[in-house]
Amino acid sequence: MTALLLSIFFVLLIAGAPVAVCLGLSAAVVIVSEGLPVSVLAQRSLNALDSSPLLAVPLFIFAAALLNATGVTTHLFDLVRMVLGRIRGAVAQVSILVSLIFSGVSGAALADIGALGKIQIDQMTRQGYRPEFAAGLTVAAATIGPIFPPSIPIIIYASVANVSAVQLLLAGIVPALLLTALLMVQVGVLARVKSLPRDTIAARPSDVARKAAISFPALLAPVLLIGGLMSGYFGPTEVAGVTVAYALFIGVVIYRSLTLRGLVEALKETTTSTANILFVVATAALFAWVLTLDQVPMKVSALLLGLTENPLLLLLLVNVLLLVVGMVLESIAAILIIAPIIAPALTAAGVDPLQLGIVFVLNLMIGLLTPPVGMSLYMITIITRMPVTRVIAGVMPFFIPLILSLLVVSAVPALSTWLPETLMK
Repeated sequence: MTALLLSIFFVLLIAGAPVAVCLGLSAAVVIVSEGLPVSVLAQRSLNALDSSPLLAVPLFIFAAALLNATGVTTHLFDLVRMVLGRIRGAVAQVSILVSLIFSGVSGAALADIGALGKIQIDQMTRQGYRPEFAAGLTVAAATIGPIFPPSIPIIIYASVANVSAVQLLLAGIVPALLLTALLMVQVGVLARVKSLPRDTIAARPSDVARKAAISFPALLAPVLLIGGLMSGYFGPTEVAGVTVAYALFIGVVIYRSLTLRGLVEALKETTTSTANILFVVATAALFAWVLTLDQVPMKVSALLLGLTENPLLLLLLVNVLLLVVGMVLESIAAILIIAPIIAPALTAAGVDPLQLGIVFVLNLMIGLLTPPVGMSLYMITIITRMPVTRVIAGVMPFFIPLILSLLVVSAVPALSTWLPETLMK
């Protein structure tokens, strides 16, 4: 059963079919060939979507689209530029920090690239940065978004692996800050080695204060979101709803820049993105159910535990597997297929479920930067109209901090577990 399922899946994938179609069609063929009721197709797909945490997905997408429509990204970029001053490589450092700030409302790497990518790259190229460097840094910094809360991949992982979504979102804060710091260190090194340009912005203290006042409502959005999670009064879905209400408030009342046209465009973007994600969720659930029917999770668990019971070695093995999987599978699909198979084995071996969730998602976010299915690479090529080979060349130096952060998070469980354990006592 599994051999037929995987054969059909990879044939369709190589033929260029969308991942969701590959998942759903291969599962449907196996279900029909095994003589199972056709009603299972609808039943299992709909059951996968009947999840309260998944309701947070369209809400966070909508909140990010609303904030982008209000123009807050430009205000944030200008503020951080003014604060950092004229240090060498300042605009590159600004790109990383703005990605961190905006990740507090976006929840997805592609959302960060869509909202910030053109602004970041234009600002860097105007200052004299090479276009491939600017593109590479932009896609590398976008990996912060799915680690720092809110995170759509983390919410989906939590729903699949039966882990508390609130705790897992909080578990991503310290690793995201670590990743941000390592990326900034890498830019600092490159600034000295390659003599990166200095920022040309000149700002008086009064200018900084004025821009800070303008940007304050946007800066407050991540604080509101994380504070809601930490308080324990809100789950991911409730916080997502509050974030949407806040985005509407600052867009209409404070900035007064959210037009009816902007609202309609944000709704269109949310509808398209949500449909794409939930289609993958539904078909991947069907695919995973067929694997479960063939006892693949139990067989894989036995295989992994037969190799070693050392949690760190198991995590390193999973890292290698997920880095390879991330090259050929879209991240949401990979989570839905592989998490139910691997999570039980590693949890049984003593790996903390929160640490595993962060390691899992971070691996797949790195996969967004690797061909042939690196969605971040292809999205940035659309924005810059640059050949993908040049983008890959630009992103190569930033694999060093990305892989280093992955190894540190894998080796030090406390980076993922300390904050949720402290706050959720």
